[in-house]
Amino acid sequence: MVIGLGNPGEKYENTRHNLGFLVVDRVLKDLGNSNVAWEKSSKLKSNIATFTLHDEKILLAKPQTYMNNSGMAARLLMDFYKLESDDVWIVYDELDLPLGSIKIRFGGAAAGHHGVESIMEAIDTDKFWRFRLGIGESHDKEHAVGRQNFRDAKEFVLDTFRSGEAGKARELIKHASDAIQMAVEKGIEKAMNRFNTK
Repeated sequence: MVIGLGNPGEKYENTRHNLGFLVVDRVLKDLGNSNVAWEKSSKLKSNIATFTLHDEKILLAKPQTYMNNSGMAARLLMDFYKLESDDVWIVYDELDLPLGSIKIRFGGAAAGHHGVESIMEAIDTDKFWRFRLGIGESHDKEHAVGRQNFRDAKEFVLDTFRSGEAGKARELIKHASDAIQMAVEKGIEKAMNRFNTK
């Protein structure tokens, strides 16, 4: 199960914080067939899409609970589909990584990401795969956003990509979709070796 994190609604559609949604949309476009579309499940508090790839059943999910309650949807999905935490891949934006970078890893702290914190709390473990997608600034002092300035960080993640970032963001979405495809086809370690930013 690949869960893309984001916030529902038009207002948030192309914001940095919705990178997870944008990536699972791209995965569905790249890997699903034309008959597969997003279905709203109020019971699972998510939009879901399922398809089979190389005899592997893939479930994509976009929680509709808002970012800070992502764990509620993750728990419902895991219980309904009887999944263990290591079968769960979470795709989300990461302020601590520079724009365009990818870090795939298993377990660890939430690093201040409220969506990931919510999932860890709801499923009572940190033992799930993360596809962390960099949205952070480079070392441009004028636009730098530090964790110490929470208000700036919050505004930053809920803003859309600036025109100078749009190309890098599109490339990141494509690479993340490619990484997920490789992880399904050849194993997640191969995807880590190929896509993790050095």
